Amino acid sequence: MHRVVITGSGIVSPIGTDVATFLHALHTNTIGIAPAPWVDEETFAWWAVVAGFDPSAWMDETVVAGTDLFSQFAVAAAAQCVAAAGLGELHPRRTAVVHGTSMGGIRALTKAQHQLERHGAAAVDRKSMIQMLPNMAAAQIAMRFGLHGPQLTLSTACASSIDAIGTAARLLAAGTVDVALVGGTEGGLPLANGKRDGAFAPVWFHAQASYGMFPAGRDPRRALIPFDVDRQGIVTGDGSAMLVLETETHATARGATIMGEVLGYGSLADGYHPSSPEPTGRWEAEVMLEALADAGCQPGEIDALIAHGTGTPKGDIAEIRAVNAVHGGRDLPMTSIKGHTGHTGAASGTMSVIAALETLRAGVFPNVAGTRTVEPEADVRIITGQPVSIEARTMQINAFGFGGQNSSLVIRRHEP
Repeated sequence: MHRVVITGSGIVSPIGTDVATFLHALHTNTIGIAPAPWVDEETFAWWAVVAGFDPSAWMDETVVAGTDLFSQFAVAAAAQCVAAAGLGELHPRRTAVVHGTSMGGIRALTKAQHQLERHGAAAVDRKSMIQMLPNMAAAQIAMRFGLHGPQLTLSTACASSIDAIGTAARLLAAGTVDVALVGGTEGGLPLANGKRDGAFAPVWFHAQASYGMFPAGRDPRRALIPFDVDRQGIVTGDGSAMLVLETETHATARGATIMGEVLGYGSLADGYHPSSPEPTGRWEAEVMLEALADAGCQPGEIDALIAHGTGTPKGDIAEIRAVNAVHGGRDLPMTSIKGHTGHTGAASGTMSVIAALETLRAGVFPNVAGTRTVEPEADVRIITGQPVSIEARTMQINAFGFGGQNSSLVIRRHEP
């Protein structure tokens, strides 16, 4: 079995559309949360949009016209990670694309329905079909780089991109491919400038409002506060995060700079409720243990943990109980980046991995933005206020999604 390493990263996020800007924002407590573009007299909500994204900087106008914004985010993040990895021409049959999304091109679908109902069939964009399909982000990445290896799209809600990393790692470990472009993308519901598109408002916005997912209050720094006793709910965020994964043999042969190693991965079903986790965190703890076993690690070998940490009352307490069961009773630093980025759904797991890779490299571990009073049941050290300096060799990253999608990843600093 081949060892699997990470050699490149790319991102389009509410706090930066390149990795350096994203990391600087994390480490300076910058948040990307603002009133949603569709706020009106009846519905107020926060959102974390990608503002000022220029798709034409990453692809030609033909591709822009034929894609939904979520695919454009993914292509831009993929182009960044390939460049960062120093890859030249990718081998067309030995390179995989494994991408995760929960909503795919939902904007294209709902915008087409909007146009149909208001202006008739002639107003529907003739490219709506190829814009809305969830696999189109992976397809556009494959077309961008002329790839003919495995092209896979996973849809496991907010666990999608950790599942994509785990799936790709197993393809690489088995020797099926040498390189994989992997990650996840979500949103793109506003325009590329982050603004509202005229009278169009996506149904996803109002569906979340009617389901009671949005927190109250008018302070953006307290809108999404993971693990705080006063947490109320999520703030949706948009964006994409992509990585280059390679076999260690392939990366070493070409002299690549290795950012980290994928050690272990676990995935299982909560099997409890469509939107709420099992309250004791039993199955979230089980998936963390599964990832540790796959990595050949004991819990005590984990130096820091980036939690899923959505800021919901039920979700956070279940994860705290799971973490307590696996890692409780020791001074383990834990954070969630969602107070900075919003909850970027399928992209959130890979965004957390990018933050973790920087911790492995530079020893800077981000704090939970906005959180002041930590849930007292937590039996680990939740980082608030400011980032901290730590020495981390091995880290764990959690991602849990609606439908009981539980996944966890273990990565470490590469040591030949």
